[in-house]
Amino acid sequence: MVQTSVLSLPTDTDIKTWLQQLASLVISGKQLTKEEALLLTQIEGHDRILLLCEAADRIRQSCCGQTVDLCSIVNIKSGNCSENCSFCSQSAHHSGTESPIYGLKPQAEILEHAKAAAEAGAKRFCLVSQGRGLKYNSPKSKEFEEILDTVHKIISEVNIKPCCALGEITLDQAKMLKEAGVTRYNHNLEASQSYYPSIVTTHTWQDRVDTVKNLKAAGIQACTGGIIGMGESWNDRIDLALSLRELEVESVPINLLNPRLGTPLDHLPKLDPLEAVKAIAIFRFILPSQILRYAGGREAIMGELQELGLQAGINAMLIGNYLTTLGQPPEADHAMLKSLGLQGGEAPIPGEYQPHEQD
Repeated sequence: MVQTSVLSLPTDTDIKTWLQQLASLVISGKQLTKEEALLLTQIEGHDRILLLCEAADRIRQSCCGQTVDLCSIVNIKSGNCSENCSFCSQSAHHSGTESPIYGLKPQAEILEHAKAAAEAGAKRFCLVSQGRGLKYNSPKSKEFEEILDTVHKIISEVNIKPCCALGEITLDQAKMLKEAGVTRYNHNLEASQSYYPSIVTTHTWQDRVDTVKNLKAAGIQACTGGIIGMGESWNDRIDLALSLRELEVESVPINLLNPRLGTPLDHLPKLDPLEAVKAIAIFRFILPSQILRYAGGREAIMGELQELGLQAGINAMLIGNYLTTLGQPPEADHAMLKSLGLQGGEAPIPGEYQPHEQD
């Protein structure tokens, strides 16, 4: 590697070589230290950030290949949530101005959403429900049984893999989901452990971690990421990425905060797209083999620069609509992938990709 003084950035002349050499070490199996990751956060300026993206994209190509993981989601139960997550318009503590409120959707309606997702090219379809989690449901509630039955129906009737995001669950519930055919479950950490109390107080960061561990113990892949742009520091972002690495999650949704009216974070300015891709690139350096997923806020924050995220380490994205926001047409997403020489499908989880394979 280019030799620098103790954890300081190299000169403009040397930074491209330094980044490429650091990328080579990551590709060969080196894990970035926190100090090295924080050093990357000091990279500023359009041209230098693009060099960072270029190096991160090389890691993505070497560790993940050219397939972009495509998934879609449906809100099966919305609004009146008991939790006070500051970013969410579904909270009963601060309902957003455009958040719908309804109970569990009928199975037939969920199946129609699943079929539409499959037709749009999604390979996975996530059933998302508001609330703290199934582990707190009344013993008399039949909601979990209804969801399990819907999972069975999707598997039997639609050419798509069902995923779930149902909040906190017990190990036994995770095992039941696994038996039903759920292979991946979304449960975001949202932020670093130290910043978490600044955005949520009705449950803890450790509560989120416990559910991720239950998923892993049951043999379900963890789709676990967070949100960039909630007022957190770069140190918080690095701590989040390192926690995800420690938990060995398979898929990492990277949400870019699109402040929702009526929420405590509605006053925050939107992220600068360059700051967003810088964060994406650093996450790729820390998580070289994970599926990094463009999630909420992609269109609103990145706009015409969406392609840049796919050139900075992203290898997955939601297509279609989000929980409370409309997305761009799937046709536009497929055209964007094609223009970059990428293809939609199912991206390999860590340990699966063989570099000699042709995508």
